Amino acid sequence: MKAILWDNDGVLVDTEELYYRATRELLAELGIALSEADFIDVSLRRGVSCFDLAYERGLDADLVEATRLRRNARYEELLSAGVELIDGVENTLHALRGRTRMAIVTSTRPEHFALVHDRLGIREHFELVLTGADYTRSKPDPEPYLLAAARLGLRPSDCLVVEDTERGLVSATRAGMRCVVVPRGLSAGGDYTGAYRVLSKIDELPPVVAELTGRPGPRPP
Repeated sequence: MKAILWDNDGVLVDTEELYYRATRELLAELGIALSEADFIDVSLRRGVSCFDLAYERGLDADLVEATRLRRNARYEELLSAGVELIDGVENTLHALRGRTRMAIVTSTRPEHFALVHDRLGIREHFELVLTGADYTRSKPDPEPYLLAAARLGLRPSDCLVVEDTERGLVSATRAGMRCVVVPRGLSAGGDYTGAYRVLSKIDELPPVVAELTGRPGPRPP
């Protein structure tokens, strides 16, 4: 293993609930009640837009797209109020620094990524960031992770992916990569069959990296 490819939302930063909240609020204006179970199935498992529910009801396309844009603005408003790193992330990144190459592969919009990470101070740990603007097909398609490997000059089998959702796991495994899953919050009840390892918290990752690289190192404090 030569690199770790990190998902962002739900793995590094605590944003999944905010995205669900913004999506639920704006879909409600279209008369669609988005339950937690619906969001998990549509977004976190299948990896498609919850606004497809509006199209399925035959709502006007211009109205749906305008509402989607307002959802994006609402999500940005929620992010602007402040987002925290997930517990254990900072210590884990410090523990892994210098032991392996690291990149972020996320479906989030570049402006939302910048809004969060400009304040958190962990960007220095990653040599590459791919956002949703960098590829055509989102997770669970393998394109995002295959592109990351190509940009790093590595084979897919050289990469370990860290994910928290079923769609992310499928994307990684379809790309031919091992995937460690750290489910939490909305993703806690997913089916992670096929994962290389399922962890209960992110600071369990360094021993897995040591196992795959043959480079023992300190555990995070």
